[in-house]
Amino acid sequence: MIPILAAKTALGRVGEPDDIGMVIATLLSEEGRWITAQNIEVAGGYNL
Repeated sequence: MIPILAAKTALGRVGEPDDIGMVIATLLSEEGRWITAQNIEVAGGYNL
């Protein structure tokens, strides 16, 4: 099943916990201070 999902992403792999964690860390850091009310998709380009 994983190879099928990986083939459907622009990055060619399934996501890992660090992929999500890095986005969360950025949003919670000073770098994310100006981001409000957004839908941020962390999907590696799934179904592009």
